Amino acid sequence: MSLSPQQEARAQEVAFTLNSHLPEAYRHDLLEEQRRIFDEVPSIGESINRTILIVGGAGYIGSVLTGHFLGKGYRVRSFDYLMFNNGLTVTPYLAHQDYEFMRGDFADEKDFARALDGVTDVVLLAGLVGDPITKTYPEEAAKINDDGHATMLRLLNGRSLNKVVFVSTCSNYGLIEGDQLADENFELNPLSLYAKSKVRVEKKLLSLKGKVDYTPTILRFATAFGLSPRMRFDLTVSEFTRDLFLGNDLLVFDAETWRPYCHLQDFAELIRRVLEAPLANVAFDVFNAGGEVNNFTKQMIVDAILEQLPNAKVRYQEHGADPRNYRVNFAKVRERLFFEPSHTVSDGIRELISAMNQGLFAEITQPSSFYGNWEIKYPA
Repeated sequence: MSLSPQQEARAQEVAFTLNSHLPEAYRHDLLEEQRRIFDEVPSIGESINRTILIVGGAGYIGSVLTGHFLGKGYRVRSFDYLMFNNGLTVTPYLAHQDYEFMRGDFADEKDFARALDGVTDVVLLAGLVGDPITKTYPEEAAKINDDGHATMLRLLNGRSLNKVVFVSTCSNYGLIEGDQLADENFELNPLSLYAKSKVRVEKKLLSLKGKVDYTPTILRFATAFGLSPRMRFDLTVSEFTRDLFLGNDLLVFDAETWRPYCHLQDFAELIRRVLEAPLANVAFDVFNAGGEVNNFTKQMIVDAILEQLPNAKVRYQEHGADPRNYRVNFAKVRERLFFEPSHTVSDGIRELISAMNQGLFAEITQPSSFYGNWEIKYPA
C-alpha cells in the first residue's frame, strides 16, 4: 500500500479528527479503511478527496447531505431532475470548488452514466418519495421508482465504485400490532406503492452479492424532520408544527399510532459513517436509520408541539386513511456504527418554530409544490 503523504494525512483526518468521539479501536479500523480506499479505488487516483454522487442532491434530505459532506472535506456531485421546481436549493453550493450540480433523469441511461463518470461512491436518495405522491402518480412512480432504480443498479456495476448507499424506508414494516419493535429481520409488510418499490430494490441489491464490484448498504430511514433548503411541510412533524403555528384547527387521525422519526442532520451523519466504515461492518447489510428516542406516536408529537405552542387547537379522529403503525429497534446501527441521534423531535419543533417566527418561508399559508411532494413535473 503506497499512499502519498497528502493521502495519508487525509486518512488520518477522517479516522481521528472527523470521528474523534468514536471508540479508539474503531478509529484505527477507520484508518485502515481509508487507506484501503486510497489504494484500491481507481477513480481517486492521486487525489486526497473522494467524490460522492448524491442522486437526489437537490431534495429535502439531499440538499442537507450536500452541505454535510462538503463541510467534511469531500467532493460532491449533485444529480437531480428538479421535478419539484427546487433548483434554488443548489445555488448556495455552486461557488464551492468541490461541488458540481448536474441535472438529469436517473431513469435515462445516458444521463445516469454521465453522472457516474469519475465518482468514487454513490448515495441513492432520489425517487418519487412518499405514499401519497406515488398513489397520485402511479405510472410515473413505476417509471421512476421501479424502472429507474433497475437502470441505476445495472449501470453501477463495472465502474470500480467503492460504496453505494441505498436509502429505503421503515415504512416497509407497514402495520405492527402490539408493542413489538421491528429490527432489520422483522417481516416486511409494505402497504403502499412507495414501500413495495423500496422492498423490491432492497431484495435486488442483496441478491447481487458476488455479482457486482461495489459494496451496497441499505438504510431504512425513519420519517424525516428538520430544516432544509428544500423545506417540506407534508411530513408529520413539520406539517403539525406549521398548522398549529398558523393557528389552524389541526385534525389528527389515529393519534396513538407509532412511527420513528429522525433529524436530517443525523441522517447526514449516518450516511457519512456508512461511507467511512470498514467494509466488513456494512457490506450487503441493512440498517434501521434512527434512534429509539424518536419513536413517537402522533399524540406525542402533538404534546411536544403544545409545550411550545400551548394555545394551539387540536381535534382527533379514528380510522384515518393511513393505517401504518410501527416502532423500530435501532440497536444494530448503534452497536455496529456507534450511531445515535443528536436531535430529538422536540429539537426539530423548536428550530422550525424559530424559523417561522423569523419569516423564513414564503407562501407558508398556502405552500407550493416546492414545500411538499404534492405535484410533480415529469417528464419535461
